[in-house]
Amino acid sequence: MLSALERPAAGPTGRRSVLADLGALYLANGFIGFVFAASGPLAIILSVGTGGGLSAAELASWVFGVFCINGLITLGMSWAYREPLCFFWTIPGTVLVGPALQHLSFAEVVGAFYVTGGLILLIGASGWVRRAMQAVPMPIVMGMVAGVFLRFGLDLVRALHTDLAIAGPMVAAFLLLSALPRLGRRMPPLIGALLAGAVVVAALGRIGGGLPGSFALAQPVLQAPAWSLAAMVELVVPLAITVLVVQNGQGIAVLQAAGHKPPVNTATVLCGIGSLLAAAVGAVSSCLTGPTNALITHSGERQRHYAAAMVTGLLAIAFGLLAPTFTGLLLATPESYIMTLGGLAMLRVLQASFVASFKDRFTLGALVSFLVTVADLAVLNIGAAFWGLIAGLATSWLLERRDFTARPEHR
Repeated sequence: MLSALERPAAGPTGRRSVLADLGALYLANGFIGFVFAASGPLAIILSVGTGGGLSAAELASWVFGVFCINGLITLGMSWAYREPLCFFWTIPGTVLVGPALQHLSFAEVVGAFYVTGGLILLIGASGWVRRAMQAVPMPIVMGMVAGVFLRFGLDLVRALHTDLAIAGPMVAAFLLLSALPRLGRRMPPLIGALLAGAVVVAALGRIGGGLPGSFALAQPVLQAPAWSLAAMVELVVPLAITVLVVQNGQGIAVLQAAGHKPPVNTATVLCGIGSLLAAAVGAVSSCLTGPTNALITHSGERQRHYAAAMVTGLLAIAFGLLAPTFTGLLLATPESYIMTLGGLAMLRVLQASFVASFKDRFTLGALVSFLVTVADLAVLNIGAAFWGLIAGLATSWLLERRDFTARPEHR
């Protein structure tokens, strides 16, 4: 099975070569890629975790897992392959966990994380990655993803309604930086929103009592899994799809568009290994990220992009080791700050989900998948995301049969 894994074209990069390739531009791109992951996507973890009743220690452990473990993978893979290969965590998979925590224990969710990691590892080692990515039509998958993401867009609107003093300046900063591309390249809109909100929160004295007084190193909480059939059915297949189809598919496309040749099977195997390690500390599955890889490859010489990825990996490791400090800082801010940051982070992703769902084929199946997921009704103690996929597939099979034989969409 391991014969399917791609080997590096040359030996690992030497230290002197890395330092020679590491200029100011690549340091900046690596830093921006890291800050993106440490802003809106991190806010999504905190929003899902606090809504699911996780403790501050469990949330810090989750943050440690997704940053430190994936930072190590990013560092090792980018060094070995001399390609920008940034790994983080599946954002739609994180969002899927939110509804599951309303009727499943965290131990049952962790059990599903383990099984998902094993499944991803098996698919990567077998070389079946591309076949697995084509098993479910992308529009139906994205209909489910849009349904899962919708609540973050609604939370953004609610934050503006209930706490305009904080949400307003954040949205204004985001819109201003988005409307002025030259300025936005220097200060990414999401980071501008984060800083604007932080300034307002500090000026209004809205910092909560949980603010930590000093730096604290991570103390990962080892999670004992519980094996639940309901959790397996509800989470494993949707989580694996978000990694293999949604996130890895996006990451591979971004890197190929920038002229790189990512090792698809090897990257998938590392996603499986990373997912298993992350599950041990209660963290969601690993993936080859799209947005961060896009940020570190958008400028500069192609053969030096890997150096920016290594910077991102090093910063992620450091952030993960200090997870309790940074988690405490964000948890001490008002809820509207997290809601606004998470909503802004998901805005473009939600837009892309709708476009991918209703652009061409399988549009009725995508609509049914979206509606069933948005309804958020569990059946047989299995959450709506799974039933959204099933309902969408069944609808398209019955009423859009011709789309299955049409030319497959490009991935």
